[in-house]
Amino acid sequence: MSSISTQTEFDSAKAQAFADQLLTVINYGSLALMISIGHRTGLFDTMHGLPPATAKEIAQKAGLNERYVREWLGAMVTAGVVDVDPSSTYYRLPAEHAAFLTRAAAADNIAVFTQYVAVLGAVEDEIVECFKHGGGVPYDKFPRFHAVMAEDSGQSVLSSLESHVLPLVPGLTDRLAQGIRVLDVGCGSGRILNRLAELYPNSQFTGIDLSPDAIGAARSEAAHKGLRNVEFIVRDASDFDATAEPEAFDLITTFDAIHDQAKPLNVLKGIYRALKPDGVYLMQDIRGSSHVYNDIGHPLGPFLYTISTMHCMTVSLAQGGEGLGAMWGEEKTREYLQNAGFRSIETRQLAHDFQNNWYIIRK
Repeated sequence: MSSISTQTEFDSAKAQAFADQLLTVINYGSLALMISIGHRTGLFDTMHGLPPATAKEIAQKAGLNERYVREWLGAMVTAGVVDVDPSSTYYRLPAEHAAFLTRAAAADNIAVFTQYVAVLGAVEDEIVECFKHGGGVPYDKFPRFHAVMAEDSGQSVLSSLESHVLPLVPGLTDRLAQGIRVLDVGCGSGRILNRLAELYPNSQFTGIDLSPDAIGAARSEAAHKGLRNVEFIVRDASDFDATAEPEAFDLITTFDAIHDQAKPLNVLKGIYRALKPDGVYLMQDIRGSSHVYNDIGHPLGPFLYTISTMHCMTVSLAQGGEGLGAMWGEEKTREYLQNAGFRSIETRQLAHDFQNNWYIIRK
């Protein structure tokens, strides 16, 4: 029986509260764009190191155009992000706000995530057409997505790789130090794999990804670091179930990569095929439920469903794929892993990471 209210009388107070909520959405949506600009231009980092200053002084210090900086400051002041002294028009970024807006904040820098708003907004026209006619928007329509994802993973994964992620698997760091074969499926720009290759020179690392641009960035970083124990390959993993090298890898990883695959079950079956009998598959994916009503109250629910609609789901559908979407949920994740052949599936969560689940998976 439905629990949805069937009242017929119009509730004016409820209507006004919703209208107020929508005005807040418009303001905050606009603010997200301005915060993204503040992050990309380094304005927050500049202001964090400055005493109260004029718009001209801030612009000069940041090496930016004063007129644009002044208007940007207007958005920051009216949103309560930046303080202004009415008598002198000096601007100041409070330390309490800088703690979540600057690169010095490391994993706490929420400004990084606001970049997704502009990246997704750039394909709104294409997404509207998909609503009308079906299909999807391909990867090549998202020119900055991999760069933003790399920065995102740099905060959520790379910053805690040694301290929190690797220790999820007992004995893993010892095995990596001794020397094992590692595969990262959907490696993107390769920052995580390059860091692992740097930390563990006795191990051999392979990364595969569909995007030539992402693989190019990964190879460039590896070359810059002089890494000889890592390789990156442009590869569509849709047929990985049939083409994966059998029992070749001691450790296989995927970082937020399965749900936007065209054929996720084939990828997981390929991972099962490629994993050694005593190997470990470490999987990071979005924390959520396969039932939308369980996601009510999720701290990032609207954000994650938006990313799912405008990227994860649509890039899969563009390849003729399933279009699982980012919010496929833990229930369906476990179902797919079991259908791929895995029998040992442990779900772990990290205290600092409320966005992801971490799965430790064995045959």
